[in-house]
Amino acid sequence: MRTLLRGGVVRSPHAPAATALLVDDGTVAFVGSDDATLAHAGGADAFGAGVDEVVDLDGALVTPAFVDSHVHTTETGLLLDGVDLHDARSVTEILARVEAASRRGGGRPILGQGWDERSLAEGRPPTRAELDRASAGGVVYLARVDVHSAVISSALAAASGADAHDGWSADGRVERDAHHAARDATRALPAGRRRDLQQLALRSAAAHGIATVHEAAAPHIGPEDDLRELVALTADAEQRLPGVVPYWGELVADAESAGALRDRFGPWLAGLAGDLCADGSVGSRTAAYRADYADCAGHRGHGYLAGAQVRDHVVACTRVGLQAGFHVIGDAGMDAVVEGLTLAAEVVGAPALRAARHRLEHVETVDAAAIAVLADLEVTASVQPAFDALWGGTDNLYAARLGADRALTMNPFAALAAAGVPLALGSDSPVTPFDPWGAVRACVHHHVEAQRLPADVAFAAHTQGAHRAARRDGEGVLVPGAPATLAVWTPPGPGGLPDLGPGASSPTCRLTMRSGVVIHDAR
Repeated sequence: MRTLLRGGVVRSPHAPAATALLVDDGTVAFVGSDDATLAHAGGADAFGAGVDEVVDLDGALVTPAFVDSHVHTTETGLLLDGVDLHDARSVTEILARVEAASRRGGGRPILGQGWDERSLAEGRPPTRAELDRASAGGVVYLARVDVHSAVISSALAAASGADAHDGWSADGRVERDAHHAARDATRALPAGRRRDLQQLALRSAAAHGIATVHEAAAPHIGPEDDLRELVALTADAEQRLPGVVPYWGELVADAESAGALRDRFGPWLAGLAGDLCADGSVGSRTAAYRADYADCAGHRGHGYLAGAQVRDHVVACTRVGLQAGFHVIGDAGMDAVVEGLTLAAEVVGAPALRAARHRLEHVETVDAAAIAVLADLEVTASVQPAFDALWGGTDNLYAARLGADRALTMNPFAALAAAGVPLALGSDSPVTPFDPWGAVRACVHHHVEAQRLPADVAFAAHTQGAHRAARRDGEGVLVPGAPATLAVWTPPGPGGLPDLGPGASSPTCRLTMRSGVVIHDAR
């Protein structure tokens, strides 16, 4: 299959003024002017050159397709198909949505996500009793926007045993073990239902110009079969869905255990990384900090791992050829991870750790000393710029939880990049929605001016850098010989990138290709 895209603006280091691109059997065959590309194809006109399809770009921008470096695919599908609470502004509004879902659901569990008590008029989420009334005694699970805590109904508390676990509150609020128990009880999905949800999420990703997602699966998020079925669903580009890089966030203590997990899943497993949690989240006050939360005296969050555990996990993964990684947000959580990385380097040697390309997710509160360790060991920071856009600055969630001074130290993208820490960008969907240009814009307009990134650096971190984070060198750039994994955008904007001004809308994705196969077409 040969496809000629012409008459646009092609972002390629191979040909900075390119207007056309030739795709041959899933690979970029040529990039250049319209005439030069046609001549390379071997004919005076497109069809005389043996081209199967011509895409007239009409001035549109062609870029490498985005990679989302942190996604929960089934959870995203559940949000797209469930009760979305991101825009809810009162408990009354949430309860009305629960009641409506109960009426049309025929007794099915009511699953929702996205509430933020700071956005609700009452300053709190619904209580268990309120959910019981709204659902007529049904099973209800409503996750906070960060998905690190939730409120649940009495029926779900009883069915899951959440009320017997650490992290249970009598008003229906659950975190830590209680949250995991409640979520597990709602994730017993039939295979057909799971497949439908995964397809829904992946098609949404493709519609946003994303052709690869890094799946951050873990035992506390879903069963192993969820990951296996996702990999099978997306193994071939001909299935017309984005590709998946699969991670499983399970802690191991030795190479034998790491190898057993690798063998149990298969050679496609990228690593024991992703949402292997060293701590929790700021919004739920479960991220581990050295000092108290500003709005909760005496509370410093929860650290889930010690340095020795991090060491053993990293050493084990390094020895069996898997990437290791951890979810880490607070500075105390980062202390444990950095200690473990340093100890691991003493065991297997820093060169072995560098070669393994381990990674950390979020990396929101990280000081200069920790940054130096990450840079030295070439540990990738997989970051979510939307977190700063939504919650950063001096008058938002992070300032409320931690105080303005600490809030302004968070998500130091420029400091990480300047030190040489490899960056990859993602959404943590469904925590924030698929919006890769929004992520690039958030880097450019970081709340702290000194931490802003140039647009081309941020764009590279969301494409080539994210591929490198998965040890896929040579992808994420449109040059001859590279996979034809690309996206077409309107309007193109100045300088080979869309308008990324603070008030500008994200461009529209007209077409997404994965290895030459069209996985989204809005032409």
